Amino acid sequence: MTAERVTVSLPPELLEDAREAVAAGAAESLSAFVAQALRTQLSRARSLAELERVLGGRPPTEVLETVRRDLGIVSA
Repeated sequence: MTAERVTVSLPPELLEDAREAVAAGAAESLSAFVAQALRTQLSRARSLAELERVLGGRPPTEVLETVRRDLGIVSA
């Protein structure tokens, strides 16, 4: 896989948490950890866009919160 180098700015505490996760074995490297986080975020965005397409609009906030609660997902 080809990779392209980019520069990003992150809050220090977020970067430290990511480095700790890598040190704990969550990913091979910080780059791999960030790439997986981006994949996850993009997948969520695509899924929500598809859900909006199928439903004809964004689900109501209370419905999303109920589903998140039922699945044990903490709201961002």
